[in-house]
Amino acid sequence: MAGVAPGPDRTLLIACGALARETLAVIRASGIADRVAVTCLPAILHNRPERIADRLRRRIRTARAMGWSRIRIAYADCGSGGAIDRVAAEEGAERIGGPHCYAFFAGSADFDRLMEEEPGSFFLTDYLVRHFQALIVEGMGLDRHPELLPMIFGNYRRLVYLAQTENPALQAQAKAAAERLGLAYEYRFTGYGEFAQFVARSANQRQVDP
Repeated sequence: MAGVAPGPDRTLLIACGALARETLAVIRASGIADRVAVTCLPAILHNRPERIADRLRRRIRTARAMGWSRIRIAYADCGSGGAIDRVAAEEGAERIGGPHCYAFFAGSADFDRLMEEEPGSFFLTDYLVRHFQALIVEGMGLDRHPELLPMIFGNYRRLVYLAQTENPALQAQAKAAAERLGLAYEYRFTGYGEFAQFVARSANQRQVDP
């Protein structure tokens, strides 16, 4: 558990490994590093959402055994079909709202507008741009079976890069990713959006009793 030790006025934030960099950045910017510790589940679970809830439950119970009473979950539903919500309710650990990280980075209302504009939108974040080759190309087998590309992405029309940081190198990589997938490219700078608010608020909220 990176950060401070357990205490009645301290919070443990359990985050997706794909959000580790962003979580630490928000904690530093919010000035709450003395009150919030972070532990992350493996980022590869992004591709196996059915496994997240069980891993999350185990991490929460390990943290409880270590003395953590205030626990927050930096996971949206993430394709778990409500399983993360069930774990959060059973274990008394609030999670960030929303269906996935794209929505809380962009903001729920703005994300809904993006989907209304073009339902066939494929989204990338800073993390997914950095790891596009490993998670998308190799993770989906496109490097070994290029014939899968139209099967997987045939219904998409554009790739939208929701950027947490203004990084020209990542923008170039995201544009190349769109070209690799044969999609139109769109860039939207979001910053940390609703995620920043959740992390900052987590340092001050009381724990919900299980």
